[in-house]
Amino acid sequence: MEPILEKFIGMYDVLRADNVSVLDDVYHPEITFVDPLHSVKGLEALTSYFTHLYANVKSIDFDISACFTDGDNGFVYWRMRYVHPRLNSGKDVTVEGHSKLIFSEGKVIHHRDYFDVGELLYRQIPVLGSLIKVVDKRAAG
Repeated sequence: MEPILEKFIGMYDVLRADNVSVLDDVYHPEITFVDPLHSVKGLEALTSYFTHLYANVKSIDFDISACFTDGDNGFVYWRMRYVHPRLNSGKDVTVEGHSKLIFSEGKVIHHRDYFDVGELLYRQIPVLGSLIKVVDKRAAG
């Protein structure tokens, strides 16, 4: 495994609300980060985003199922488990997704996450989640 990819995966093993400074070790100062909910540019904005994102998370971990590189591109397939007190009645939420990375100067300069935002968030919100499940059931026939 490429050292930058190994460093990236290792960082997410230890990333928590109280140590977002570890982002500096992996991300380029001009990072562009995109996921289905947000888009941020620059390391300062990314650090702020993760500080807010992790603020109320009780636990979070990632299981990596596959990863590979192709030149300056990296790909990581993962399963994330997290616990947030206001989502899914405070029980585990599991979401599968993958990250597409671009490397520059030994750091990640572009990071795009792909995942089902309904699985991550909308279905976990009381009342809204129940309505979405009803709609899903009807759409399935």
